[in-house]
Amino acid sequence: MKKLLLILLTFTISTLAQVENSAGKYPLKSNPLFYYDVADYRGSTDSLTRVDIFLKVPYLRIKFIKRGNIYEANYDVDLSFFDSEADTLMLHRSWREDVKTKDFRATTMPSSFNLSYRSFNLLPGIYKLKISVQDDNSQIKGSSENPVTVLPINKPLDISDIVLISKMVGNGKKEKIIPNVSKVITSKVRSISFFYVVYSNIPRDVTIFYQVTNLRKDKFYKQSVNKKIKIGKNVIYQTLKNEELTLGEYSLIVKVIDDSTGQKIGIGKKFYSKISNFPTSIVDLDLAIDQMIYIASASQIDYIKSAKTYDEKLRRYLRFWKSKDPSPNTPENEVLDEYYRRVDYANANFKSYYDGWRTDMGMIYITLGPPDQVERHPFEYDSKPYEIWDYYTLNRRFIFVDETGFGDYRLVNPDFNDWRYRY
Repeated sequence: MKKLLLILLTFTISTLAQVENSAGKYPLKSNPLFYYDVADYRGSTDSLTRVDIFLKVPYLRIKFIKRGNIYEANYDVDLSFFDSEADTLMLHRSWREDVKTKDFRATTMPSSFNLSYRSFNLLPGIYKLKISVQDDNSQIKGSSENPVTVLPINKPLDISDIVLISKMVGNGKKEKIIPNVSKVITSKVRSISFFYVVYSNIPRDVTIFYQVTNLRKDKFYKQSVNKKIKIGKNVIYQTLKNEELTLGEYSLIVKVIDDSTGQKIGIGKKFYSKISNFPTSIVDLDLAIDQMIYIASASQIDYIKSAKTYDEKLRRYLRFWKSKDPSPNTPENEVLDEYYRRVDYANANFKSYYDGWRTDMGMIYITLGPPDQVERHPFEYDSKPYEIWDYYTLNRRFIFVDETGFGDYRLVNPDFNDWRYRY
């Protein structure tokens, strides 16, 4: 009986451990099923804050089905606010989104998306926000869980959150704002547009300071303007130039100072600068170049790194990936997307003493893609933990052993002679 139990346990470990067989199952971290943004405003009473949730689902991430002359997609949204420990449910909403279009091209364009919006009144505090989206036609599900701080907005002079603007739609008399929910500024856009609200109990003359910094607190942009604030709600639109921004994460800071009293209020917003049509996970050019070791030669990487200016380095980097594009007449570069999808997956699943893309498992996964079969042996009585990866189409087998017991799996049968990046 014990022997039968051991056989069943071994079989279960072997057949269920197919996590690495991820082709088509693990989308790019840089291309999630949905994006969302949260903005705080003055609530219906002094004790409450109005919380707006914007949810953006790209058409490319959901499945459309043709019904007559209409292409339809449907997805379900589940949204919950928990207390900071995620123990108590404070608020829950769920709804269904029906997306329809007559234009098939729209369903395949990266620029097409569906935008939904919900508003809630909450007490100020720290919450755990959980959002899940499930596509009805493909059954693909995406989820996000992050802490959210709801600020009190009830002082005589106060300020809302910043909302980035993707574009304005309208005839000039009544324009509609399309928010930039992903908070990404691409290399094709040379400006940062946004709005926010200033609340005041009296008319005021104020000075507003705008500042853009990166993670190192380098100031890329600084400007001040004088403005007259009226009683009540003042919606302020602003556009800043971003000629100097490179890849990476930035902070947009707005400070409002009352000219008479010196009273100060301020708010900040994170956003990201990226290369147009490139994965949003590429936020550090030097790191992205280092990660090319499984597809580029050492001389090619050295050539890109030897550029004397950042702009030249970026141009060389782009030229390399352009040379790998199997469909140069389309915005997508399938080889690029798959390569960095594998890097993202390796970082998420194979990290040990090094980042996942630097580990032996990361090297095999990024170079050859997901294996056809994974056999795990984490609890063998007479051996150290090990895994076996089989690539049947290549007639290759790789064995990884965790010598330390801390998840640092090393390849025991390295053979570098005939490896090539496999797309």
